[in-house]
Amino acid sequence: MVRLKNRYIVVEINPEAPHHATTAFQPLKINENTLNSQILDTVQQLHGDFGVAAVRSGFRAKYCNELTHIAIVRCRQGPHKLVTSVLPFVTYIDTHKVIFNTLYIGATMRNCFNFVRLYQQRKCDEYCTNVKTEEELRCVRNALVDLKAILNAIGN
Repeated sequence: MVRLKNRYIVVEINPEAPHHATTAFQPLKINENTLNSQILDTVQQLHGDFGVAAVRSGFRAKYCNELTHIAIVRCRQGPHKLVTSVLPFVTYIDTHKVIFNTLYIGATMRNCFNFVRLYQQRKCDEYCTNVKTEEELRCVRNALVDLKAILNAIGN
């Protein structure tokens, strides 16, 4: 039996908006199925039938956080290079104009979750500079560093 290795790609999905609008705390309504279909459509456009056939086996969006705009995509080792090459060219998800930033590529979900936790803590520290009360600080930290959704994604 051959062991199939996976790669997990952590991406940040930033909504493209006018420069004067702040989109840091605006939730982005994107689910895993739309993310899957949009990435596969872009692979079809850029790499053709070969790319879709290589990527489709084992490809799945495992986690999407609408508040922090972070998603984790699983694909097989090897075709993960095709997926990472098309991510900058995904510009629309549903009707949202977005920009993808690849943050991390890992071999295990645990490494990706550790990276996401540290990344969210750094972002939380950036966002909390303007918070005045201790209760607001606690609420912001709980919202950004909440890993219950990540733990539920492991079960899927």
